[in-house]
Amino acid sequence: MSSFVRTMELPTSGARTLPGRFFSSQRIFDLEMDRIFTQRWLCIGRSDRIAEPGAYLLQAVGPESIIVLRDKSGQPRAYYNVCRHRGTRMCEQKEGRFSETIQCPYHAWTYALDGRLLAAPSSDTIDGFSKADYPLHRVGTAEWEGWLFINLTPDGQSFDSAFAPVIGRFSRYGLPELTVARRIEYDVKANWKLIVQNYQECYHCAPVHPALTKLSPPTSGEMDLHEGPFLGGYMTLVDGAETLSFSGRACGLPVSGDLPDEDHRRVYYYSLFPNMLLSLHHDYVMAHTLWPLGPDHTYIECEWLFNPKSLDNPAFDPEDGITFWDRTNREDWHVCELSQRGVSSRSYVPGPYSRRESITAAFDQEVLRSLGEDA
Repeated sequence: MSSFVRTMELPTSGARTLPGRFFSSQRIFDLEMDRIFTQRWLCIGRSDRIAEPGAYLLQAVGPESIIVLRDKSGQPRAYYNVCRHRGTRMCEQKEGRFSETIQCPYHAWTYALDGRLLAAPSSDTIDGFSKADYPLHRVGTAEWEGWLFINLTPDGQSFDSAFAPVIGRFSRYGLPELTVARRIEYDVKANWKLIVQNYQECYHCAPVHPALTKLSPPTSGEMDLHEGPFLGGYMTLVDGAETLSFSGRACGLPVSGDLPDEDHRRVYYYSLFPNMLLSLHHDYVMAHTLWPLGPDHTYIECEWLFNPKSLDNPAFDPEDGITFWDRTNREDWHVCELSQRGVSSRSYVPGPYSRRESITAAFDQEVLRSLGEDA
């Protein structure tokens, strides 16, 4: 296990909150899409969303539409949803299954699942035309701990290099074997950074989350990742609480038989820059993925994963934990929307971070490093 540091012991070095333009400026938002969301590895959900060869889904990343599919060999692949002929979007349904090929509905250019152009009607009349010159534009793909990731800059940093600090870190949780029990979508009128910042501190928990603080002391945090793109650590449960649920009782069997006793008394929270929030309980795992839609608008998908044996066992109630966090999520989204309104005010000026917000200050630094001097 890694060494942990109490949140209050991490310095903020006089850090202040970001200026208002980082939450309201279209220019800053466009810069984030260009330098963060098209450059970094983005989580798009569980791998079993495209479980069988030919299965596909569409993922929007800002204005871009990405086709993510499983090819005949079982490997994930992804392409821009753009025909190489006249740029037509080829797929319209959010998910489905290709039989053998991908065909553009406009002029019937047809592609293999590996992206090769197979057929282009009347192309024999085009001087010097070669189908080999017109494959679909590739997007990087990776699978990690049962989740799928894409990178719109496929020749950028490799997944293994980018995710080196967390590869193997959560293996004791048996994440690839877990089953999604529920998936809830949220439409939040707040900047994506406000949502990540809120996730990374419990300074707000006492006034905002009364049910949560009864089960987990808001000052109990210790962090083992406290700089760079991956941030987080754990908080503890009070005596008598088995997990975070309305009843306080466990919602299922342990997610893995490899968890040490200490992990039964902890809940781990990690933000994986830029769009994944991973919350690890001994009896279930919660994962958020964030998709910025505008400076003041974010779409969020939240999934709850359990040991599959828990879902068939009447002794457990997964909804006890799911509804607990659904309420907690909505409490968070409400204060994030209030924050959005406030930081958009002409009167807003950056305020000082407390020691209990040191991880939030570290997230801000990662944003600033990513954007460079133009921000």
